[in-house]
Amino acid sequence: MAFWRSLSVRMLTFSVFLLFLIHGGHCFYLPGVAPQDFQKGDPLQVKVNKLTSTKTQLPYSFYSLPYCPPKKIVDSAENLGEVLRGDRIENSLYVFKMREPQMCNVVCKLTLDVKTTKEFKEKIDDEYRVNMILDNLPLVVPLKRVDQDSTVYQLGFHVGLKGQYSGSKEEKYFIHNHLAFTVKYHRDSVTESARIVGFEVKPFSVKHEYEGNWDKKTRLTTCDPHAKHTVVNSNTPQEVEENMDIIFTYDVEFQETDVKWASRWDAYLLMNDDQIHWFSIVNSLMIVLFLSGMVAMIMLRTLYRDISKYNELETQEEAQEETGWKLVHGDVFRPPNNSDLLCVYAGTGVQFFGMILVTMMFAILGFLSPSNRGGLMTAMLLLWVFMGLFAGYASSRLYKMFKGTEWKKIALRTAIVFPAVVSAIFFVLNAIIWGQKSSGAVPFGTMFALIFLWFGISVPLVFVGSYVGFKKPAIENPVKTNKIPRQIPEQA
Repeated sequence: MAFWRSLSVRMLTFSVFLLFLIHGGHCFYLPGVAPQDFQKGDPLQVKVNKLTSTKTQLPYSFYSLPYCPPKKIVDSAENLGEVLRGDRIENSLYVFKMREPQMCNVVCKLTLDVKTTKEFKEKIDDEYRVNMILDNLPLVVPLKRVDQDSTVYQLGFHVGLKGQYSGSKEEKYFIHNHLAFTVKYHRDSVTESARIVGFEVKPFSVKHEYEGNWDKKTRLTTCDPHAKHTVVNSNTPQEVEENMDIIFTYDVEFQETDVKWASRWDAYLLMNDDQIHWFSIVNSLMIVLFLSGMVAMIMLRTLYRDISKYNELETQEEAQEETGWKLVHGDVFRPPNNSDLLCVYAGTGVQFFGMILVTMMFAILGFLSPSNRGGLMTAMLLLWVFMGLFAGYASSRLYKMFKGTEWKKIALRTAIVFPAVVSAIFFVLNAIIWGQKSSGAVPFGTMFALIFLWFGISVPLVFVGSYVGFKKPAIENPVKTNKIPRQIPEQA
């Protein structure tokens, strides 16, 4: 009794100690999903991202076009997934102040030459879109549906458009040089701080005019906040032609909304079809599971009965009575030709399955938030590397089942074959993209990091898994295998 009383006192003391540790713990936010509070007048820095198009798969950096650059272009911290996706997040000259509207802010004036004119026209032909980011929220263009009373959002705005003047058949290129931003925020009634929950834009093409000589203080006649003359349409669009001057301007409007910070991504993730047929989905799923279960039960009962029968000693007369697929029960577990390659494929499949399974678990738990750009690809790459342990284990276990003895050879093939094929294709495509000067080209530093992940982590883990798997006892076949393969009769 004294022993148990002493043990109870120790357990109670340990539990109280754990409670004190929990009380002193600190919470943390997942990277990229922490809310940020802004007071009135706080600066809001707009960042620019890559140019993307649905007509071509090549992304380009924002400053690959002659847009107005800041004095020093600063790249934001990027993870591995962002680099592989071609994201290039950089600072810009678009700077706002929280809850302080602005009108007709001039960014810069650009004079087009032959080269810049050609670049703008090529991007307009390929329907490239400009992507921007404010408080980790991507820029969207709201579009009203004609058939329904709802709004859909498109990521980014077009560089420009092609059109014709009324009464003319000649096609012209026009650039979107005026941006009307709308920043939506949710305000806390107690602290008066606000959180950004929306970032929208309406692009316009406007041929700005001014009087006198151009300098930083020149007032525009087409967009003047003092005269309350703002841009509301593109009736006088700005053409893209050689030796033309383009003046880039923007407006900023702030709108208070009831949307909370935790729900600000809902508008980006909404489906176009509001009606989800849940009953049909569940009904089809239940039918498939029920039928699959019935077939599996019938097959298992049949196979268990046949396997127990085959393991018994049979007379020659009983063996002659067998027909159909039962004649080959002594040959189905014979090691196939190129069994080493089968082991490598099986190990790679286990590696794939493990990566997908753990990635889906992380996604369900909310670790792979859409606000964390590149997080999904980074997680998949790292999980693929660490799943090399299970790949080596599975391949060596199957290899030993086939009576193999050289486990190191299988481990090396499992670690090299599939990644080598993918890497070869990747290097060739990356060289082509690099030749096109696309932001999707992977830099040499990232190349070195990928090679390090492969040879520094994945390959050793595959060898460790193969060593552990080969030390395990071999998997025994459920039926005996004939020493002499059964001859396949010639077909009629």
